[in-house]
Amino acid sequence: MNTDVQFCTTADGVTIAYTAMGNGPPLVQVLGWTTHLELYETLPDFATSIWGLLARHRTFYAYDGRGFGLSDRGIRDFNLDAKVSDLEAVVNAAGLDKFDIFGTSEGGPTAMAFANRHPGRVKHLTLLGTFARTVRPETPEALAEAQLRIMAIKPGWGKDTPEYRQLWTMQFIPDSTQEEYRWFNELQRRSADADTVLAMMADLIKIDVRKEAKQIKVPTLVIHARGDSAVPFERGREVAALIPGAKFLSVDSSNHVPLASQPATRQIADAIEQFLADSDHARATVPAAPSGLVTILFTDIVSSTALTQALGDAHAQDLVRRHNSAVRDALKAHNGTEIKHTGDGIMASFPVASGALAAAVAVQRRLAEENASAETPVTVRIGLSAGEPLAEEGDLYGATVQLAARVCDKAAAGQIVVSNVVRELAMGKGFAFADLGDFVPKGFEDAVHVYEVSWA
Repeated sequence: MNTDVQFCTTADGVTIAYTAMGNGPPLVQVLGWTTHLELYETLPDFATSIWGLLARHRTFYAYDGRGFGLSDRGIRDFNLDAKVSDLEAVVNAAGLDKFDIFGTSEGGPTAMAFANRHPGRVKHLTLLGTFARTVRPETPEALAEAQLRIMAIKPGWGKDTPEYRQLWTMQFIPDSTQEEYRWFNELQRRSADADTVLAMMADLIKIDVRKEAKQIKVPTLVIHARGDSAVPFERGREVAALIPGAKFLSVDSSNHVPLASQPATRQIADAIEQFLADSDHARATVPAAPSGLVTILFTDIVSSTALTQALGDAHAQDLVRRHNSAVRDALKAHNGTEIKHTGDGIMASFPVASGALAAAVAVQRRLAEENASAETPVTVRIGLSAGEPLAEEGDLYGATVQLAARVCDKAAAGQIVVSNVVRELAMGKGFAFADLGDFVPKGFEDAVHVYEVSWA
């Protein structure tokens, strides 16, 4: 990494070190703990590490957070607002008006908070191996192991012998080379002193950005290694489910930190580059957000959380992909526009109600056909309503959208349920409706009349 280090000052007076490498649109990484800008250029096979690969087509910015690396040492305040202040200082000093963010590990919550608080400045958000909240170890064995690692920090973090830090190294990069093990042990030793690491961890357990994640409006890609033991896979899946429209990619690796020796590292870098390029292209070519009367469709995979627990993350993600394929093919065939992925479903808009209904029927019929021979069925509920939603930057908001989501919640497994306005708009178009009566959607004062659409 280019060691032409520069410095800036946060709003609370902390000096932060940052640097940049490569050429192209700006991509700012929010790193987790154990950072030291000077040591990244000593990383084995740096050019094929995640940092070297991402700098192929981007101006890649990195910085040492407060208390670490070349930034001010002796800091004991690591709350979320303080970390967001570090990022704000770097991008302001670098003169970046609008940019992409790459949040990794413990830096992910900071990246999510910044994207929510400054949506006008963030083009795309990419997240790797991160979490929205800190979760206590679920088994006595896992708790004992975590306590052992923490106990090893005070007596051994800064010593020349790496045995104490090796406990952390083997959690972060278990499948690495001996050279990479040595490098990561040295990075931990030089990044900060033991008291700083313990202070950071004391604030780390208080992190919870679930509320902010739900409000993020920028295109987001979440990546997580299936075998990650530092941040379990389920934490990444939770992040993807929280952020509206987020895309999720699982990779076959046990390493929390993507180093050059891992085949997954190039897959991660390529996926990020493709996501950024595709999103840029979509922004340049997408037509203006629909105005006037549109029909909103929501899909929802039934019992997705229970399926994940029963089948495991990898198998459950296969079911999500089957759902996505069925819905997106139906949108393409019936002039629908995907607005966002909701983690367990998709929100879409249609210029005419009959097109939305035809797409909903196509989804249910395709999944029913696939389920007949599938080992595990994918069961979906679908809800539709129509109106004049608010449109902004390719997304839709307002009561029309909220009502469509509530109608979807009203549907049972395998059902298509629509509000009365959709039925009236599609009258005479060949669809069969069964009266389900009135219900009062959550958040609404008045009752809404709904109908089931026959598709079998």
